Amino acid sequence: MESMSAVWEFREMHFHHGTKRSDVRSYLTAMAEVERWELERVRVDRDGNRYVRLRRKIYHLQRTA
Repeated sequence: MESMSAVWEFREMHFHHGTKRSDVRSYLTAMAEVERWELERVRVDRDGNRYVRLRRKIYHLQRTA
């Protein structure tokens, strides 16, 4: 049997400094629950802008019948 490494899909998002932290958290929570994204990286610049990188595993389904 072949060993397969995980294949990931990535999405990068940008939130302006005026966006409330609670709003960002609510949005990312919804993305995680509904679309199965998980947080990979968050960067907050000095000016308050947030850069978020999300990832999710790509599933390759094979027909069995």
